[in-house]
Amino acid sequence: MIYPARRAILVTAAGAPVAVAAGLAGGGLWMTGLAWIGVVGLLILIDAALGAASRGFELAASGPGPLGAGGAGGVARFQLDFGGPVKPRRVEVSAQADPRLAVSPRRLATRVAGGRAEAEVAVSPVRRGAAALEQLWVRWRGPLGLAWNQDVRRLDIATPVTPDIQGVKAEALRLFARDALHGMKVQLDAGDGSEFHALRDFMPGMDHRAIDWKQSARHGRLVAKERRTERNHTIVLAIDSGRAMCEPVAGVPRVDAAINAALLLAYVGLKTGDRLSLFAFDARPRISTGAVSGVGGFGQLQRQAARIDYAAEETNYTLALSALAVDLDRRSLVVVFTEFTDPTGAALMVESVGRLLKRHVVLFVVLRDEELESLTRAEPKAPADVSRAVAAAALLRERELVLTRLRRMGVQIAEAPSGGLASAVVAAYLDIKRKELL
Repeated sequence: MIYPARRAILVTAAGAPVAVAAGLAGGGLWMTGLAWIGVVGLLILIDAALGAASRGFELAASGPGPLGAGGAGGVARFQLDFGGPVKPRRVEVSAQADPRLAVSPRRLATRVAGGRAEAEVAVSPVRRGAAALEQLWVRWRGPLGLAWNQDVRRLDIATPVTPDIQGVKAEALRLFARDALHGMKVQLDAGDGSEFHALRDFMPGMDHRAIDWKQSARHGRLVAKERRTERNHTIVLAIDSGRAMCEPVAGVPRVDAAINAALLLAYVGLKTGDRLSLFAFDARPRISTGAVSGVGGFGQLQRQAARIDYAAEETNYTLALSALAVDLDRRSLVVVFTEFTDPTGAALMVESVGRLLKRHVVLFVVLRDEELESLTRAEPKAPADVSRAVAAAALLRERELVLTRLRRMGVQIAEAPSGGLASAVVAAYLDIKRKELL
């Protein structure tokens, strides 16, 4: 594509006063204006032809690779090699990306040195999914600066936006490393529970009921039994990806915060010897994996979690949780990540959870709606502020009524703000294991 540059328009406009003066001076001199326009047009065509010689440039592009949703972005790099006889002095590039990605800056100008130009743009994740850098728009002016030459190159550089694994890894390291400087590890599952782990010398402060009197008589000193929480339990991560879960909280969709918390729980659960499976649903069940064990199975859960898409449909709890109950052949811990916005949906959800409770342990995970809470605490300055505060308080009250009803039914509840959801879920899971509810 070729079109006039700003300089061509200014040069053409500069000849207008001369043409007007010539026309006023003599009747035959008005042709001067047309001649001026013709000369400028010819120069534009010459400039465009010289600049078009650079269209055969070679493009080398690289993307940032997979990006974590809600995490830091990456950099895309472009290298343009102009091999023609006439090389531009400057070139402008603009990268076009999938809506799941944000590119900054939108347009970047860079110098051409030795026939080569290099450019870098920042790529930030917006929403999770299979995203890509699609096209690169390149334009440059001819030697006279009168005409733009523009070319479009397809990129198709896959840049998937996955769950924020880096955040999960950092949180997991914080949980399992008590002192990273000295490499001291802490066992989260030792000391509680009913499964025998080892014998150790009895120390002051230990529970006297832990003393093994037979072994103490045999060894000639007090020996205590060290127990640990039972292993090999089945943990189901049930993630709701319906309309309500796709709404943002603190700038991050609820479902993304739920996936990050679920992956951290999966890592901890696999590390402590349990079996983990993933179940995703909205209007119907979407993903159902078999149970995996061992830390090596974390990659499989991570890949399946990346497939969870955003849905605009309402969640069907009756269908989803009934299908989940059919798949479970042993007593399990079902961790439900969800959100409810209307009383009818909440009633159906409570009814479905009640059926699960007959055989399984249910941990219900919800995000605190800090925006609603801030509306109730805000100082009213106008009548509209009062209306918003009353509506927000009513929604929070309905929400608390549902959570209270679930607690009375025996459901374990983990409620936390977006930034602390992962830690709250892991703490609730470990508490369930310590209490031997499974």
